[in-house]
Order: sequence, then C-alpha cells, then structure tokens
Amino acid sequence: MSSAAMQGQLWGAQARDWADIQEPQLIDLWEAVLDCSGVSHGVEVADLGCGAGGASKLIVQRGARVQGLDAAEPLVKIARERVAAGEFQVGDLEALPYADAAFDVALASNSIQFAGNPQNALQEAARVTRAGGTVAVTVWGLPEQCDTRHLFEAVLNVLPERPPGGGPFALSMPDVLEDLFRAAEITPVNEQIVASEMAYPDLETAWRGTRASGPLQGAIRAVGEEPVREAVHEVLTQFQTANGRVSMTNEFKVLTGQVG
Repeated sequence: MSSAAMQGQLWGAQARDWADIQEPQLIDLWEAVLDCSGVSHGVEVADLGCGAGGASKLIVQRGARVQGLDAAEPLVKIARERVAAGEFQVGDLEALPYADAAFDVALASNSIQFAGNPQNALQEAARVTRAGGTVAVTVWGLPEQCDTRHLFEAVLNVLPERPPGGGPFALSMPDVLEDLFRAAEITPVNEQIVASEMAYPDLETAWRGTRASGPLQGAIRAVGEEPVREAVHEVLTQFQTANGRVSMTNEFKVLTGQVG
C-alpha cells in the first residue's frame, strides 16, 4: 500500500470528528499563513492536504479560488459539502494531478510531514506554482513549545515499537524545513511562529478530536482503542480545568518561500 493510501485510510476513519472538532482549532494558524502568502481576491490557491476544507473555506472567503487535494476520501467529501466554490479531489502529495505553474500559491498546512517523502512533495508543490509564486508550509513548532508533545509521547509508549520516520516534529527542528525548500528550488522568504490554543469543552470531546488524527488511528490499529484511550486521557486530564474544559497551547512554524 502506498503512503498516500495508508494516510487516507487513517485520516478518513473518523472524518466527521476531525472536521467538526479538530479542524476549528487551526483557524488562527490558517489565517496567519494566508496573510503571509498574500491570499486575496483572484489568487489561485492549491490547498495540499486540504482535509475537510477548513482552510479552503477561509481562502474562498478572501475572494481567492481554491483547488484542494487530500488522501482521505471521506474528508474530501466533507470539503465539497462545505466549500461549494472550491474544487476537491483525492490524491497524493507526491504526484499532484495539476499542470505545471497552475497556481499562485501552494499551501501545505500540517500535511507535508505525512508524505512518504516530504522532499518529493515539496518539489511537486513547486512544480505546480508559477514562477514568483509562493509555497507555504506549516508544521509543529519546537517540541518544548507544544503541549501536545505529551500526548504524542504517551501514545508512543503504548506501541510495541516506534513507527518509522522522524515523528511529528521531524520537520520542526531549525533549518530542516528551510533545507528542504532549497533542495526543491524554493527560496525561503519568511518564517513565523504562531501560538494556537486547542480547547475542548470536556474530556470526551478532546478524546474524540485527538482520536480523529492519523497518528492516533495508526496507534489504535496497532494495539486497539482502549490502551490508546487510557494513555490519551491521562495526558488530557493534566490540561483540564476545574470546569472540565481541556486546553493545550502549541506553537506552529509557518514558512513561506518563492518559486523561481
């Protein structure tokens, strides 16, 4: 099974919870990256790893035009429902179904790190972006600035062995993403750190939201839901307030670069 097909199965398993609970947590991040990318009226945007269309909806609200792609068919279906003005399809970040130089902006928000080969994915993003256009990527910030790192660590501890690859923070370390940009002939232009709160009204909602992510679905497939649920609940309770609300603060890195 290809990396894209596997990711599509994982991220599509709890698509509605991802769309309704988890994606709204990222609105501040998306607004920041769209500002950095100059997304405004008439701009052609590729939303690569579009999920359930949360960022695409904001793109259309700015008067821009969007085409979105995601590996998870259930998420693409929701994106089509939410963003009637956009065009969405199932696909692979490493083999984009778009013509060369088709877009002014290629956006990959928290998706490049899930490609089998992030370098190939960035090269494809550059290929479909016009000369002088912008490639914009967001990834997790440094682990010590992300409360969610505790959740990742707890889930890894219930697995019989660690998954291959560098983990969720592999592209977060200094200069790693910048070097990948340069290798893809994208000139880094601007880096921004965006702080974002992930807030849930109660523990069960927090569990459903985090469970909908691809990494947790992968862990559930490996060891079953109950061990993962127990590990996640133990972490989430550390971030629960007296009224039951769960709040975790994370930093994200936004890197924009110019093609050509």
